[in-house]
Parts: sequence; C-alpha cells; structure tokens
Amino acid sequence: MGGDVGRIIVLRPYKHLLRDTLTIFLAFCAPTFAVLYWLNVPQGTWAPVLIVQGFITVIYALSMIAAYRVLIRLDEDGITERGFFRPYETFPLETVGSVVLLDLYASSALDTNRQLFITDHDGKLLIRMRGQFWSPDDMDSLADEMDVPVVRVPEPMTLADLNRLRPELLYWFERRPSLRTAHEPLTVDSSVAAALAVQPLRN
Repeated sequence: MGGDVGRIIVLRPYKHLLRDTLTIFLAFCAPTFAVLYWLNVPQGTWAPVLIVQGFITVIYALSMIAAYRVLIRLDEDGITERGFFRPYETFPLETVGSVVLLDLYASSALDTNRQLFITDHDGKLLIRMRGQFWSPDDMDSLADEMDVPVVRVPEPMTLADLNRLRPELLYWFERRPSLRTAHEPLTVDSSVAAALAVQPLRN
C-alpha cells in the first residue's frame, strides 16, 4: 500500500479555463470602463476610474498567475498539490489509503462531473480533483499509477447521496447536515453504497 510509483506524473487543470476567464474579464471590463471613461473624461474625473481599473486588473493578473501554477505531482517522494492561492502540500505515499472515483450529478441537471478523491488510511480527504477543472484521463492515469486500492463507484451520485454516505469527502461548504438527516431514501443502489463503505471514516 502506498508503494513506489513507476514514473513521475505532473497534472494541470484544463488550459481552456484561463482562456475562458480572460474572455469573460474582457467582455465585462472593456464596455464597462469604456462607458465610465466616456462619462468622466469630459469632466476631468477620470482618475478614480483609472485607479479602480488598475486595481481590478492587478487582482485579475494575480489570480491568473495563481491559477496557472496549480498542479498535482506524483513521484517517489509522494503526491503533491499546489492549489489556488495555496502553497505546496505533499503527502508521503505511505499515508495514502485509497482512491475513490465517481461521477457526481451537477445541481438541478442530468449532467455529471467526474470526481477523484485521494484519502488516507482513515478515510480522511487528502486531495480532490473535480471534473470542472481536471480531465477524466488525468484522473484515470493518476489512479492507475498509484499503488493503492481504487474504488470505482459504478453509478452516478447526487451531492445529497454523497453527503449521507461519505460527507468527509466533501468540502466544508458542501457538507449539509440537513441532507444527511433527511428522511427521503438514498437514490443510489446497494452496489454504490457498498463501494463507498469500503473505507469508512474512523472517529
């Protein structure tokens, strides 16, 4: 468990995310500031507009630099994640207990997003990859390369189901006690529940 890896893997989020974000930024800022300059330049009050534009541009640039630096690296020393606005965090391979792969339904939609969860031996979440940012191929390659049990949930799940079965896999803002205590039955079948119960969280 958690033995040596065969090769070094460096994964990065979808490249198109940066391009899409730049398009949205320009689409919003260009017409907005064009109107503000048009209204304020004749009256000589354009300086505050320039300051606000400069501030927003600097914040956006720093955000893009942080996003560009996001990565997940797997090598003989362990698995390392550098998140958005967060430093490197490395977990030794011997601390990794299992990998969980599942498809999670998007809110109020039939579309699903692949999710990968790397947990320790007690089921505590170490690293998570979401399909909005990472490709399924990258998730599969990472799971296949790690010498740990891989739990592949056979059917898509809702966020409510995952809240009931394995809330420790979710971020704090996704954990909703009301979803875990609701009386309506689980929408997943027994095979899904059994797969996720392979490694319960120990208190």
